[in-house]
Amino acid sequence: MANRRDFLKTAGVAGTIGLAGCLGGGDGTETPASDDDSDSGMTETDSDTETATESEPAYGNGELNFLMSPSEPQDLMEQQYAPIREYLSSNVQDPTTLKYARNYSAVLQALGSGTGDVAETGPFAAALGVNAEKCEIALQRKGYGSWTYVSSIVTQEGSDIESLSDLDGGTVAFADRLSASGALFPLSMLKGAGLDIGGLPTGSDDQADFTANFAGGHAAAFEALDAGQVDAAGVGQFITLDDNRELKDGVRYVEQYEGIPRAPMVISPQLSDEEKTEVTEAMNNAPESMYLGADGEEGTDDDLWFSDVRPASKDTYQPVIDVANDLGVETEFLDG
Repeated sequence: MANRRDFLKTAGVAGTIGLAGCLGGGDGTETPASDDDSDSGMTETDSDTETATESEPAYGNGELNFLMSPSEPQDLMEQQYAPIREYLSSNVQDPTTLKYARNYSAVLQALGSGTGDVAETGPFAAALGVNAEKCEIALQRKGYGSWTYVSSIVTQEGSDIESLSDLDGGTVAFADRLSASGALFPLSMLKGAGLDIGGLPTGSDDQADFTANFAGGHAAAFEALDAGQVDAAGVGQFITLDDNRELKDGVRYVEQYEGIPRAPMVISPQLSDEEKTEVTEAMNNAPESMYLGADGEEGTDDDLWFSDVRPASKDTYQPVIDVANDLGVETEFLDG
């Protein structure tokens, strides 16, 4: 691990990593990076320091750094992931620290350089990271009773849109440019149907066969359809279902993509094979209590959204990698 960092060991509980700006519709807080660590974009809280020994310590600096992507506010995610920090500290490496990333690009940069060891992130960010050799996929998460989920293009029930080709000249709402099920898979479906998607998702729709409306979330995109403001919406299937898991009244599916793997956990390629195995096996064998948040009680606000993990690899996420390649999206897209 000659490429890994060689600096003072810090024993902080949680920190912040990356550049300003939270992507993907997340509403994470933004705390400026410390001037004392401006090169890495890292900050630590409640930290003590001690000089690392001359022999190379475990995980590069004697601590295991777990990165959280900015899908929710930092204080909430620190509560949600506190049991993971405690579990890994007890079973893998003490200390284990939590670090909150300002954006998905910061996660990949940290993993690629070895300043981060393991991270939770989205499937699309992981796919781009694999393409750029900045991370390796270790685990797949299970949430809402399933290991996979569905992307949908939906229209109003009385619409004359019967196929994706009928959207030529129409307006399509999307959740967010970085959403796998709410933009990237719908755009890939539209492209596969022969429609020109212009410079989307990274650029404009000036040359596209339809007008794109990035609504800022799945609910907002679905509401735009319901209000008759757009001809169709590209969203995750979950937003189209009622409390009985049935399709909501007044809409119908035009096209769906099933089997998108739920968000993974990824590891740094700078870790040794032994370290990769140690982290992956520990997470795979974790007790149920690891998913219950800081209060340790099921059904409360700090529960993790996922309830299980299983080993995964690049092959598991090949559908997402294929879409990233199909749309010509690279890691710079995550800098936003």
